Amino acid sequence: MELLCMEAVPRVPRAGRDPELLGDRRVLQNLLSQEERYSPGVFYFHCLQREIKPYMRKMLAFWMLEDWEVLVLEKLKWDLVSVIANDFLAHILYHLPLPKDKMELVKKHAQTFIALCATDYTFAMYPPSMIATGSIGAAIHGLMVSVNDFTGEAITELLASITGTEVDCLKACQEQIEAALAESLKQVSQSQKEYSAAKTAAYSASQPTSTPTDVTDVNL
Repeated sequence: MELLCMEAVPRVPRAGRDPELLGDRRVLQNLLSQEERYSPGVFYFHCLQREIKPYMRKMLAFWMLEDWEVLVLEKLKWDLVSVIANDFLAHILYHLPLPKDKMELVKKHAQTFIALCATDYTFAMYPPSMIATGSIGAAIHGLMVSVNDFTGEAITELLASITGTEVDCLKACQEQIEAALAESLKQVSQSQKEYSAAKTAAYSASQPTSTPTDVTDVNL
């Protein structure tokens, strides 16, 4: 009946997340062990994907987000069932003492950070669990959400303990995510300024530069 009630809410029909699966650390440990099978090696781009350079990751990620995502993955022979950062979000958030009214907001911001990481080759060698953990940390920091009066350092340590990540590595990853966001916002702002300047210039060019000369003033 609880499931039926949740689906009766006037939203997209969707079953709620099973707290037994989220609370059982064996599920999280299985994800952590599985991600090692799919993490690209240091020489991945040199040995396996020579035609795809690291700096092309952003462009490739945008292509994959379009309609022909499956075709691209098939051509590159990438595993569609690999563990990704989004798989860790629910499990990590479940073990965080976040206010219930802030949980969904933190999740949405973390998903945005994860999508940003997918378009930046800087994060190519980070395991999905670290990207997910760093994204949650960046979301909490950006939203200034209180986590049981934990300080910023304590929150990082708590997140690191959930996924068994090194605190220093997690801190570096989170800082890079925040820097990537700042750079992305800077580029968006610059693009908006350039668009506005181009629009103003085009409008000015379409206007007459001076009052037209009257026919009677022309000396033939």
